[in-house]
Amino acid sequence: MARGPLPSPVSLDPSSPVPLHVQLREALRTAILDRRLPRGARLPASRVLAADLGCARGTVVLALEQLAAEGYLTARPGSATRVAATLPDDTVPSPGRIAHPATVFAPRLSQRGTDLAAAPPRRYMAGSAAPDAFALGRPAHDAFPYAVWARLLQAEWRRGPADEPDPRGSPALRSAIAAYLAQARGVACEAEDVIVTAGIRQSLRLLAELLLDPGETALIEEPGFPGIAQALSSAGLRPVPVPVGPGGLSVARAAILAPGARLAVVTPAHHYPLGHAMSLENRLDLLAWADSTAGWIVEDDYDGAYRYAGRPLAPLRALNRAGRVVYVGSFSKVLLPALGLSYLVLPRGLVAPVNQALAEIGPTPPGIGQWALARFIEDGHLAGHLRRTRRLYAQRQGALVEAAGRVAADVITVAPMEGGMHLIARPGPAWAPSLSDAAAAAALGRAGISAVALSAYHAGPPEPGLLLGYAAVPERAIGPAVRQMAEALRRAAGVRGPPLGDAPSR
Repeated sequence: MARGPLPSPVSLDPSSPVPLHVQLREALRTAILDRRLPRGARLPASRVLAADLGCARGTVVLALEQLAAEGYLTARPGSATRVAATLPDDTVPSPGRIAHPATVFAPRLSQRGTDLAAAPPRRYMAGSAAPDAFALGRPAHDAFPYAVWARLLQAEWRRGPADEPDPRGSPALRSAIAAYLAQARGVACEAEDVIVTAGIRQSLRLLAELLLDPGETALIEEPGFPGIAQALSSAGLRPVPVPVGPGGLSVARAAILAPGARLAVVTPAHHYPLGHAMSLENRLDLLAWADSTAGWIVEDDYDGAYRYAGRPLAPLRALNRAGRVVYVGSFSKVLLPALGLSYLVLPRGLVAPVNQALAEIGPTPPGIGQWALARFIEDGHLAGHLRRTRRLYAQRQGALVEAAGRVAADVITVAPMEGGMHLIARPGPAWAPSLSDAAAAAALGRAGISAVALSAYHAGPPEPGLLLGYAAVPERAIGPAVRQMAEALRRAAGVRGPPLGDAPSR
């Protein structure tokens, strides 16, 4: 074990589009996993490390705090920061420590396990023309107020952890969420109606087990996020996909496909992934359906705050008076994926049974950061961040549409959406009919561009296309990334690009 401060094993590149604190965090994590920083090793003081690297001390503090929150470092007030004795990765054996058996057999998986194992990886590919181009679900890391967040996290660490974690989430955070939703989204609720969770899958499984019996049916949108169907299936329900039109899910069509359903999971503000807003007629029909069947609606408002044309649409929860809508929101998409925090707003009649279920089965959501997030909301930082990123994302969406029309119109067609954080690239005239969108996404991945095939979101006959997340891509990097994407698609389709310069704008 090292007894004194170690020399920094990293260097930072100020010219890189990746924020300095992210560079430092990843370099230190790699050094720890490579054993260049052994367990128990003492790190230099943040001021020393900042001086060595030529960066601000706040950059170092933020990187160290994030690694400590993830379990790679240990830090106590008044003592040195050290590499943790037990690392999070210890639960996963490294390839070098695996003893290869004489016989390797293929495990027999359940159908659910087979589907999960076959799902394509969705992660940032090294070599991209821009960070996170065009990964889904990534917010603008370059727009996040890290200095404010670091200050609030420091204050939370000084306060110390709660004596006993509340499985419903921090009371301060639940109160802050209730006040924010009432002001920003028109959702009238109180702190006791709010439950903090680790994500929509955990939320759905909890609700499914409480509200329906195994074998009952639930309505889901087609196309839709595959994790919704997986969560419902894991709870013993039978998800029934209902095709979504420009006005959203149609109750009349749902009644034909699943007449006995008593649960519907919908994204009315901004359908995922097509981007449609549910019409008022379909909203009222869905609410009437829930009332007449004693059913329940789970409203996933994952990015309802990001609407660039007109005012944000009122949630279903704001229209419902019968207490049949469970409202679901997430901080991972609007702030930081690493937060891992979502929330439910329950009808008053479900508060007691959900609280009892959480007390029995949990799990408790991540505790670190809840008090800081409450202060972040109460002090107005969330509202300010949403205002800034609304403008920023509208600009980045426009840049993606413009670049696609200018340099890639032969292989893709990209139309704007009224909201959200992604766009859909449809096949252009030079996209070979034999090239599936899954093969196109794989070709882009090999070229360093992240994209997801639209067909992966269909349970029925697929609709070809590529989902492109733009929120995390700086505007200056969008043009080069689109050009790189167009070149990769042309190679995959076996066609040549425009002979002279860029393709003409549409």
